[in-house]
Amino acid sequence: MATETEAASEGGLVFHPLDQFIPKSLFGDGAVHWYTPSNLTLWLAILVLCVIGVFVLGSRGRGIVPSRIQSVGELMYGFVYKMIEDVTGKDAVKYFPYIMTLFVFVLFANYLALLPMSYSPTSMIAITAVLGFGVFIAITVLGFVKHGAAFLGLFWMKDAPGFLRPIIAIIEVISYFVRPVSLSIRLAGNITAGHVVIKVFAGFAALTLASPAAILGIVAIYGLEILVAGIQAYVFTILTCVYLKDALHPAH
Repeated sequence: MATETEAASEGGLVFHPLDQFIPKSLFGDGAVHWYTPSNLTLWLAILVLCVIGVFVLGSRGRGIVPSRIQSVGELMYGFVYKMIEDVTGKDAVKYFPYIMTLFVFVLFANYLALLPMSYSPTSMIAITAVLGFGVFIAITVLGFVKHGAAFLGLFWMKDAPGFLRPIIAIIEVISYFVRPVSLSIRLAGNITAGHVVIKVFAGFAALTLASPAAILGIVAIYGLEILVAGIQAYVFTILTCVYLKDALHPAH
């Protein structure tokens, strides 16, 4: 296989679309450990600052006529609050802070990743797995704390014919334990795929003949990614609400 230098000297097209997802140290080229300041930790810090800017600094005036930033914060607050009420019920409103935190984290991470030279935390399966399994463990513990062994009624469909109930129960158990995997892979996969496609089109933009089509492709995919970033935050949050409903009301 030709090296990048050889390929470039021969007029070849060389690019590595997955390199953008590699965590790199901010200081030097050494190995990245859990304590190493990296591009990942940098953009997580920027994410936290953006959240503080919107929900703390931008809303500190609490004006009757809200500023633009306050309006954005209130819109997100009302959107998630209404989602919890509609999907899970009013008795789930007490869990609003946790669900709102998930929504804001995923939303801001997805949109910040669309900035040039940025890094996408939600493209890392390690990050999304923590989110997905965190939701799974929290909801499972909540279900058993509130209902005890009766929580297992979630897997037993009383309305089904007797001979089908064990089969349905096995399917329900499997689907239940797939939930955290589904949450994490769906989010990471969608974000990763979009960035990879943009990178591929950007590579073809280096070719004179292909550059017009490549640039149009980048614009189109970027526009799609703007939608995907919001949709994935919505999907992650509404599925969390659905799973929370199962924990609060486990009986079929």
